[in-house]
Amino acid sequence: MSGNFEVTCVWDLKATLGEGPIWSAKDHAVWFVDIKSSKIHRYDVSIGSKQSWTAPSPCGFIAPRKRGGFVVGCKTGLYLFEPKTGDFTLLTHIEPHLPGNRLNDGFVDTKGRLWFGSMDDDENHPTGALYRYDARGLKKMDDDYVITNGPAVSPDGKTLYHNDTLKKVIYAFDLDDDGDIAGKRVFARLDETGHVPPHGEGYMDGPVVDSAGNVWNALFFGWGVNCYAPDGHLIRRVKFPVSNVTKIAFGGRDLKTVYATTAAKGLSAGDIAAQPLAGGLFSFEADISGQQQYEIDHV
Repeated sequence: MSGNFEVTCVWDLKATLGEGPIWSAKDHAVWFVDIKSSKIHRYDVSIGSKQSWTAPSPCGFIAPRKRGGFVVGCKTGLYLFEPKTGDFTLLTHIEPHLPGNRLNDGFVDTKGRLWFGSMDDDENHPTGALYRYDARGLKKMDDDYVITNGPAVSPDGKTLYHNDTLKKVIYAFDLDDDGDIAGKRVFARLDETGHVPPHGEGYMDGPVVDSAGNVWNALFFGWGVNCYAPDGHLIRRVKFPVSNVTKIAFGGRDLKTVYATTAAKGLSAGDIAAQPLAGGLFSFEADISGQQQYEIDHV
């Protein structure tokens, strides 16, 4: 089930917790965050230039706006971010009653709605939730998560996927045109059947859905990325030279160049010595295209 993918490191930035890559066709660049360092990074794939900005607090995701700039999900709330000036403007607090939580991973659907999750920053308590944010405001859609990851949506817009990382599960939901979800069910689960040999299973990190409806799921402590068919069975695996892969994004002119964030978090000094590229931004070529990156349209 493993494919012959040549994985290379394109930016050895040694992120503590690299996450949330997105492809920007406007500037031919990959944007992503380093959560624990409160950093936003930009990698220009045309000329290889690199830029970084400091966010107001640990940032879990970055999402583009149709009006320009981005929305960034931080521990302290949602912010508008303007790269030209480096300014951050608070949009809204999310969970002021849960100071131990932070935001983690986000996604913009085909209708310009922002979806994101929250989680316990200490990774112990099920205080995390899944949210939808659109012109109607903020709405909690699901809860009882310690660590959330995703969501992602099928090409037809009818299925939403969201991960419970510690339970090692990808859930699927029915998604309607109004952005409501129902029918929560297990789509895929890591178990003891040897899905990720020889290093162990790992944990379900960020999911992304390609143009054919396959779900590509990064594996924290799992040394790679699993790809599941729309019916939930494992069809391929991409092996990485580092253990903590956090999420991928399809980019390039044909949306077949995959970029992946990784993390050094949780690794010992010996682990780092054995995998010195941990925390880098990686790339490989896929044989199928991804979906385009959609933009938030209400802010």
